[in-house]
Amino acid sequence: MNVAEPYQPVQYHWFFNQLVDSKDSWQPFSREDSRRLEDAYSRVGKSEKDEVVVATDGRRYDVRVRERKRYSVYWEQKPTEVRRCSWFHKGSKDVTYTPYSEELSEFLEDAYMIAVTLDEWKTNLELPTGETVILHNPKLMTQYSSSCKDFPPSPSERTQPKTLKRGIENIPLEIPEGEPEIVDHLVFMVHGIGPACDIRLRGIVQCVNEFRNASSGLINSHFRQSEDSCIIGRVEYLPVNWHKVLHGETTGVDKDIERITLTSISRLRQFSNDTVLDLFFYNSATYCQTIVDTVASEINRLHSLFLQRHPHFTGHVSLVGHSLGSLILFDLLTNQETSADATAHELYEDHHVDTGCGSSESLDEALKSHGLEEHLNVLQREQMDMESLMLCSEKDLKDIGIPLGPRKKLMNCVKKWKVIPEIPHSPVFVGAQWLMAEVESNYFLNIQQHSRIGSGHAAQNETQSSSLGMRNAHDHQTPTTSAIDYQHFDVGIGQVSIDYPQLAFHPQAFFAVGSPIGMFLTVRGLKRIDPNYSFPTCKSFYNIFHPFDPVAYRIEPMLVPRDVDLPPMLIPHHKGRKRMHLELKEGLTRVSSDLLGSLRMVWQSISQVPSPALAEGGLSSMTPTDEAEVSPVEQEEGNFTNVGMLNRGRRIDFVLQETPIESFNEYLFAIQSHLCYWESEDTALLVLREIYGNIPVRCAPL
Repeated sequence: MNVAEPYQPVQYHWFFNQLVDSKDSWQPFSREDSRRLEDAYSRVGKSEKDEVVVATDGRRYDVRVRERKRYSVYWEQKPTEVRRCSWFHKGSKDVTYTPYSEELSEFLEDAYMIAVTLDEWKTNLELPTGETVILHNPKLMTQYSSSCKDFPPSPSERTQPKTLKRGIENIPLEIPEGEPEIVDHLVFMVHGIGPACDIRLRGIVQCVNEFRNASSGLINSHFRQSEDSCIIGRVEYLPVNWHKVLHGETTGVDKDIERITLTSISRLRQFSNDTVLDLFFYNSATYCQTIVDTVASEINRLHSLFLQRHPHFTGHVSLVGHSLGSLILFDLLTNQETSADATAHELYEDHHVDTGCGSSESLDEALKSHGLEEHLNVLQREQMDMESLMLCSEKDLKDIGIPLGPRKKLMNCVKKWKVIPEIPHSPVFVGAQWLMAEVESNYFLNIQQHSRIGSGHAAQNETQSSSLGMRNAHDHQTPTTSAIDYQHFDVGIGQVSIDYPQLAFHPQAFFAVGSPIGMFLTVRGLKRIDPNYSFPTCKSFYNIFHPFDPVAYRIEPMLVPRDVDLPPMLIPHHKGRKRMHLELKEGLTRVSSDLLGSLRMVWQSISQVPSPALAEGGLSSMTPTDEAEVSPVEQEEGNFTNVGMLNRGRRIDFVLQETPIESFNEYLFAIQSHLCYWESEDTALLVLREIYGNIPVRCAPL
């Protein structure tokens, strides 16, 4: 006599829904998150109490257990459904199993418990949806789309049944273990032009998720020992989206552009309006201010929110910018202030404010002269006059309800109103003018000495450049301070004159990927970057690019003498070697050198690759000064070259290795190469090596 196996309750696992290619896709929470959700569920029960919120996915999402919804924390995203799952089904054409609703799962579990307890199988179950489930045995259960009272189904029924499975252990499913709770480092990633960031037209959130997953996998494979020993935790990557604000309803720029856009080739024109025009917007004073303000305020907002959710965080913060995003960050970091700069700047601004006073009448006239009189009532309601208006920040004007366009105009007017009127015979003016001149002189001298990034001439004028820092690109005479209009040429790199906001932290490193920074600096009139220049608040700078990227440009040739030929550093493959086709190319180079002799130089010009990061040779002919530090990549290579202080004397330009298929036709993969960084494990590993410094790295097995 067969004894029925005792009934064992099913093990529940929590899933969340997300759209993949416009279709619902149910993804499992990590084992740790699912356990915490189940614990919260047991506390909630079915009583009417307050909502219980559980932080999941590295604290990037909050799950409201009673509501069964998952909310993003750092970016805008529609809440998605969450399920406590135990039963799953899959059609004949489906790839994965889909969880039943909690109500149907409970119904099926009750029927299963009865069948196991009574050892009665091959029974038909009528689902509330009208479909029929047949429990053949514990291992075989099927579902038919229509009510099936005959068993087995009649031959006329052509519909393939669905397969049912009970419990996640019976379905092929990879469940992540979960992310370490401790965050060692925070990285903000800023996108380039357009709403899509990669070749699959995914947004910044999805692309940053891809990069985060690649980084997590590399920590598991390359830093396993340190991770197991709890020496390191994880790196958090957060997306910074500025495109949505620029093209949103606040600015109204899309509607303005749409009115003047031709109707022909509409799709191409729409693509141009959404992407290419971002470059022109960044060179517009109005929209450049909007972009920079958005990037800085979003970074500061995310930073503050991250610290709230990770109160014990003691790590550093870094920045990654792709394409135009790298240029935005470069300009932003160039215009950051140290504590000494900020003190001088505040004194300078305070003096201007104290010497300019006005009345409500003058405010009325000033607004009318600029076509802003419709906002006078709002300002008068807040008891504003000229003096108080000049003390306002843009945030203050936003808080009282001034729209973006008028707000920008008001802030521009405030900058002009702060200029002291000339009253040459006034004793008060003489004293104030002297004080202003002293503060202004000290302030800008500090900027010249510490914040100039280049010289308008080559190395022969380096002595003059060291005292001035940056020379006007259009002035070919002996440079003097009076030749520079600091209001419109503030930091010497020719960017649009705007007010640059300050970040709430000092970044450890700035990684520019697929970056046009070098090209923009050259177009702005900067021929050479002063080797002594460094970002005021950021220690390290890396320029990372794919060799076929049509948007990327180098930085190091603007730092080293013109007669120095310095190839970029070749980024190591994440599996610890060069790609095979590059090794073959170098092998052929050596053979050709031995056999052909006189044709050696010709062959090298054809097959030359950048300076490898894992070279077998010795030291470079150029060695760093005593102050220069060495990156982990340079340590492996033994190739040290001082290229200025932008990266503390270390190398700046790093080139990825192209894949074998890319090497066949570089033009075919040009666009793809500009969008490859989000999935590049080699790029992610370089970022991790900078973050974790001297922690030993173990190469992944080939």
